[in-house]
Amino acid sequence: MNTTAMSPLTVTPLGFVPDFKNSTLDPLNETACENWKEIHHLVFHVANICFAVGLVIPTTLNLHMILLRGLLTIGCALFIIWATLYRCALDIMIWNSVFLVVNLLHFIYLVYKRRPIKIEKELSSLYKRMFEPLHVPPELFQRLTGQFCNIQTLKTGQAYAAEDKTSVDDRLSILLKGKMKVSYRGHFLHNIYPCAFIDSPEFRSTQMNRGEKFQVTIIADDNCKFLCWSRERLTYFLESEPFLYEIFKYLIGKDITNKLYSLNDPTLNDKASKKIDRQPSLCSQLSVMQMRNSMASTSDSEDGLQMFLRGTSSASSLR
Repeated sequence: MNTTAMSPLTVTPLGFVPDFKNSTLDPLNETACENWKEIHHLVFHVANICFAVGLVIPTTLNLHMILLRGLLTIGCALFIIWATLYRCALDIMIWNSVFLVVNLLHFIYLVYKRRPIKIEKELSSLYKRMFEPLHVPPELFQRLTGQFCNIQTLKTGQAYAAEDKTSVDDRLSILLKGKMKVSYRGHFLHNIYPCAFIDSPEFRSTQMNRGEKFQVTIIADDNCKFLCWSRERLTYFLESEPFLYEIFKYLIGKDITNKLYSLNDPTLNDKASKKIDRQPSLCSQLSVMQMRNSMASTSDSEDGLQMFLRGTSSASSLR
């Protein structure tokens, strides 16, 4: 019986040494970095430097997002140049082209948002005096004054509103230039000066009651110019801008308070009012003010104004 034919084992010569270096383990050695490749072109390194600088820009810097997007755009452009001219890698060029377009669009949008807002000359004093101290951005003020409003004029002696005739539901205005005089049945009440609301009490009172008429007469004492909003469109716009809505609530409340003080002492704002022969008494002024939208509302500020009126009326009775 032949036993060598049945054995699967092979006999190795005694002097044989296996060559591991050229064996089938070569695919494993292909992933090892035995020999480093040559350094890439300088364009490649400059592109990575742009990425690194953009990522380390502190967020406290005012223009950090613009600088970041700008550096990323430059880096992607350099990568495209490197991949096209020195590497001939189509996939690297395509991916960086996509990144370049995305960052370039972001960069253009951020620069557009930082553009200087040019406010009209007629409205610049109004913005600096009333809205800028309350940190209203210029672009928001431009939206407020650029829609559903216009600038109107009145000559000396023309009426802005007539008592029991003019509706209070149509408009809200701020005086830009000149002076207006408010009276009730021929009795002088107070003056209205630039950068002040003309019909703030009517605006506040008609938020709950519609269809009312002016209970005072407002006449231009000089050649006047005023900014006029459509009441309905302004209300709709303020509902979509909560920040600006709160600003208007504050400004209108402050304006009403100033009118209350000028009702009690008309000489505070205009020394020429001393020449008026007949001034209404304090009680009549208070009753007029109550008729000029007695400040009845649900807000806390209006409750405070009611307390102010009660305190003033009690003080006048003591006198």
